[in-house]
Amino acid sequence: MTSRRQFMAAGAGLAAHAVGSGAAAKATAGQAPSPRGYARWNHGLVHYYDTGSGTPLLLLHQAPMSARQFEAVLKPLAARGVRAIAVDLPGFGCSDPTPFVPAVGDWVPAIVAVMDHLGLKRSHVLGHHTGALVATEVAVQAPARVSRLILNGAFPITAEERAAGLEGVRKREIEFEYRDDGQHMQDSFLSHQRAYGPGSDARLITRYVVEKFQGFGPFWYGHHAAYQYDHAASLPRITQPTLLLSNTGDRIHPQALRARALRPDFAYAELSGGTGAIIDQQPEAWADAVANFLGTRRVAVDANTGEARS
Repeated sequence: MTSRRQFMAAGAGLAAHAVGSGAAAKATAGQAPSPRGYARWNHGLVHYYDTGSGTPLLLLHQAPMSARQFEAVLKPLAARGVRAIAVDLPGFGCSDPTPFVPAVGDWVPAIVAVMDHLGLKRSHVLGHHTGALVATEVAVQAPARVSRLILNGAFPITAEERAAGLEGVRKREIEFEYRDDGQHMQDSFLSHQRAYGPGSDARLITRYVVEKFQGFGPFWYGHHAAYQYDHAASLPRITQPTLLLSNTGDRIHPQALRARALRPDFAYAELSGGTGAIIDQQPEAWADAVANFLGTRRVAVDANTGEARS
């Protein structure tokens, strides 16, 4: 019987063939560019979504989600002249995992591989929560490839916070109990619902839960890597123009303020309220903050495809 992994790999091969190898993912005249594709790196396939036109911006999601985290802002970003390229980090979404427990820096070659596949010599890079740490490492390890950097949820933490965070990852994620009666699914739903705050949509929360469990790698890889990472040490190494983006209701907003104190030369933008789901909660305001920093302008957008018209 064909395994899920073999099935997905076969489909990935077809998609990768469709968008080309080592070249920009551009369609022939009269056709819309492919909205999805795969790039290859040392540990398999990396899945991405590509809106296809405008100023390129790589979007790196929080754990344990996937690139679908950015669905609500793809059209708003396109309307502001941004070509949003949302990447599934290795082991999440439809991307293959590393064959070892990864550190944040281990994911950088996968992001660079997507850029190479799309023919992007340079791009802006944005990361949210765990994705912000990966974005930082892309900027530090491959500085010539990053034009501007946006850290939505910077995370410089103390030794005490690190120890408590890793203990929480051990208890709640590494030792996660899969129940025969499926109770773990309802528990996960309620946990995400509480984290979202008032006004959550059951369909959206269901998607969050599915994203958590659908990846090819263990879902705990993300938070484990995040709490191991020393963002306070890497922030001083960033040389690109950088925006610290946060929202007051985010549970890691205090860490963003800490990062602002560490790098007062960085631009800073703050949205009011929201939670860690700010991208779904305030997509237009979030897209405005991003576009303002990138200096892009509003453009006409095709109502059917959501893509910017030339």
